[in-house]
Amino acid sequence: MAIVEFGEFKGNKMIILKRNEEDKYPFQFGLSKASLILEHIEDIRKFVADNQKA
Repeated sequence: MAIVEFGEFKGNKMIILKRNEEDKYPFQFGLSKASLILEHIEDIRKFVADNQKA
């Protein structure tokens, strides 16, 4: 189960997604990228479905 944390970078709020507690390279992004992801969530879902190995 992924871990979700919140932080800050240079005064900007960040969301941090980790695969597990020991994840050395978490996926983190701010509000601007989060908004972009939400605008294109269906494209992202299609990309995963089209390229995910069974």
